[in-house]
Amino acid sequence: LAPGDRVAIMLRNCPQWVVFEQAALSLGLVVVPLYTNDHAENVAYVLQDAGVKLLLLQGSSMLQNLQSIAGQLQGLQRLVTADDCASDAHFPRLLPLSQWAGEENAQLQTLAIRDTDLATIVYTSGTTGRPKGVMLSHGNILSNAYSAMSRFAIYREDVLLSFLPLSHMLERTVGYYVPMMCGCTIAYARSVQELSADLLSQRPTILISVPRIYERVYNKVMQQLESKPLLAQKLFRHTLDTGWRRFQTGRGAVHWPLLKALVANKVMDKLGGRLRLAICGGAPLPLEVARLFIGLGLNLIQGYGLTETSPMVSANPVEDNDPASVGLAFDGIEVRIGAADELLIRGPAVMQGYWNDPQATREVIDAEGWLHSGDQARIDKGHIYITGRLKEIIVLSNGEKVPPADMEMAISLDPLFEQVLVVGEGRPCLGALLVLDAEQWASLAGTLGLDPEAPQSLEDKRLKRLVCERIAERLREFPGYAVIHRVALQLAPWDIASETLTPTLKLRRTAIVEQSRARIDALYKGH
Repeated sequence: LAPGDRVAIMLRNCPQWVVFEQAALSLGLVVVPLYTNDHAENVAYVLQDAGVKLLLLQGSSMLQNLQSIAGQLQGLQRLVTADDCASDAHFPRLLPLSQWAGEENAQLQTLAIRDTDLATIVYTSGTTGRPKGVMLSHGNILSNAYSAMSRFAIYREDVLLSFLPLSHMLERTVGYYVPMMCGCTIAYARSVQELSADLLSQRPTILISVPRIYERVYNKVMQQLESKPLLAQKLFRHTLDTGWRRFQTGRGAVHWPLLKALVANKVMDKLGGRLRLAICGGAPLPLEVARLFIGLGLNLIQGYGLTETSPMVSANPVEDNDPASVGLAFDGIEVRIGAADELLIRGPAVMQGYWNDPQATREVIDAEGWLHSGDQARIDKGHIYITGRLKEIIVLSNGEKVPPADMEMAISLDPLFEQVLVVGEGRPCLGALLVLDAEQWASLAGTLGLDPEAPQSLEDKRLKRLVCERIAERLREFPGYAVIHRVALQLAPWDIASETLTPTLKLRRTAIVEQSRARIDALYKGH
């Protein structure tokens, strides 16, 4: 391997991920991170497109998943497994890490790495089309990490629980490089499913997450609240209101210590009891969710970024936190509003371009160096407010243009709905495809006298009427266009295997609509 050669990592979050990457970067190699749960064909495309020569992966289960693409991996000179596993006829160039690690007495090599040298190619999961390889230099990443350090107070005594995939640039920069530079401790969660137990055992002081995790905690808290006595419900809401007023005014309340001990601490104890800073990015955070955590006394900070910006562009400072915004631009990063209210970004964190795709690079970075984000925004007193997405607009048959993302976010706060997709392109009115939460559905079916196991139960007219009412309640503060007239219900979730979900858990709108064409047509039959 020579400087500039590409090596790939396909591991769950673990110390070996960090050790391998640090070794590779110090040798001038270019690291290509892969999602452990990605589709095999997508993995083959990335490995081929990047010309990867070496792949480090977990073990036998991943090898089995990749057997279908073994014939497409001819460019790989070596596969290394972190876990010891038997040789595999599909992969003759396979070695376990214990055998590959090299000479025990080898001398440490130190190369002169420049800021402009390519450090990594990160393939965006993309909600449409093939992923593009974002080229980030050492200077791109380090400038962003230093900016994050100046925005977030992180100390050597802090403990950060890492559970977002390290292949996600938010986790990699803010959850790995920054803590390493600050000298604090990183604990690796076992899985998202075991996150609740890991929070209790590791008791982190800092958490980095996408909104979905906070939304799930919110839904669980609100669901449990409904079963509490009326007095307990009133006490909880009084605590939230008091905590929110403390946050807004910056002044304490005489009875806050009592409310904190009786209510707030009991919820925060489920997150380990020591959490002092929670950073949220990757997608919009519903204000209602932010209000819950902030009202309970947690510094919940929303930020904004793109893989193409290494990734952070902005975040709210603790002392100037507006949870409706994505904060102030980081030091050294310029932002302005362009045509169609598009947010434009310029600075040292902006990528070098897309790997092997100069045309796509020219389309997103203009001649003056401004990166066109594709997100619509407004800037008020320095704070950036994301208002929409240029390409995610539904145009109804009457010509009305509807941005679906905020509606989907609001509907998903109802614990009955696990996943939501608003539809209506070229149709007379809006509809929604809804994946129901299995536990909530079983309970609701019982109250309606329906068999939760029977597929026809999901077509029950009373159920659909009730669902529309619950959606209307969630959308009551939206403009007049935000009315869902038709719903299609299902229990099978959209997932990565069916290519309806990206590895970063974003819905692939086009793929879902295409696969659900018949169901959508049925929604509008006769209209």
